[in-house]
Amino acid sequence: MFERFTKDARAVVRGAVEHAEAADASSVDVEHMLLALLDREGSRASFALAALGLAERRDSVRRALAEARRRAGLSQAEAEALAGLGIDVAEIVARVEEVHGVGAMAGDRKDKGWWSGRRTFGRDAKDTLERALRIALARRDRHIGDEHILLALTTRPGVLAEVLADHGVTHESVSRVLYGEGHAKAG
Repeated sequence: MFERFTKDARAVVRGAVEHAEAADASSVDVEHMLLALLDREGSRASFALAALGLAERRDSVRRALAEARRRAGLSQAEAEALAGLGIDVAEIVARVEEVHGVGAMAGDRKDKGWWSGRRTFGRDAKDTLERALRIALARRDRHIGDEHILLALTTRPGVLAEVLADHGVTHESVSRVLYGEGHAKAG
């Protein structure tokens, strides 16, 4: 499948691996893919993200992702649903971090031991790459570009889609910028 990736899409995959390594994560996740997309310049996905105003709000996205990690990957909607049942996720996080240290629920603890080798792609990241392929095929594109990866990320339910939507980036808005009429289109 990777032979069908454009240089920009390959750069996103390499960037995601670098973000996973920098975070000392055991696998490459969709969060790392988004962070790699935010690092890109001069590509179709970077154009779409800039047109939607996300390029200027990278730090806000990073903070939102970090906060979700602290909640053990629960989306804000899931935390609110639990609050409706009388479960205060913030209180649980505070108690766990009091006993086990900041980031304990996120798996960010630095005493995990030494790990060597290649980072594997997590199930969600693999699924996103497969979705990118399906999106490219549905559009009859010969190659998978970073714009297809971005579109695939917007179709996944969960924290990442919630963070993107909170910042005005949805499948519809990205599609409109990339392919829509009457608005700027990526060239």
